[in-house]
Amino acid sequence: MLHTREEALALLRRYNKESFHILHALTLEGVMAWYARELGHGDQADFWALAGLLHDIDFEQWPEQHCRKAPELLQEAGAGEELIHAVVSHAYGSCSDVAPEHQMEKVLFAADELTGLIGAAARMRPSKSTQDMEVSSLRKKFKDKKFAAGCSRDVIRQGAELLGWELDVLMERTISAMRSCEDRVNAEMAELGLA
Repeated sequence: MLHTREEALALLRRYNKESFHILHALTLEGVMAWYARELGHGDQADFWALAGLLHDIDFEQWPEQHCRKAPELLQEAGAGEELIHAVVSHAYGSCSDVAPEHQMEKVLFAADELTGLIGAAARMRPSKSTQDMEVSSLRKKFKDKKFAAGCSRDVIRQGAELLGWELDVLMERTISAMRSCEDRVNAEMAELGLA
């Protein structure tokens, strides 16, 4: 069984070597833990974080089989069905026909693309940080189709709809979530020799 965060990180690193993918996984881990606490699921924060950490486990090595290879990798590592369902549902409509059902899965679906957009926007700022980012500046980047073109605006909008939130609410909350874990993620990337 996947019992500890250390085991999950080792599993992620077995299949992911590129610093970009590790950074994204660590960021989504922190974002999901923040959301769990924020939305009243603090007792499940570790599980939400695990889903964030492992959501793209198969993407680097098997991009053409994204979310089809993941169940096999996770089952081999002893992950439960709940975690596997969450991981597979995060790419609903693009690589997967498994719909996000639980609130955690909807948050994962919504936050995945949005953290990519926020991260790209943060790197353009003089501070290189989310700490001083405003929703209004993110909105401008969101409307510019050429900026971080790989981050699907449709998926971000769909995620907000799934959660029943205004787009600005999703953006504001996800910026706050990224602020909460930014220093820890950067420190861990440095520890891993990937900064």
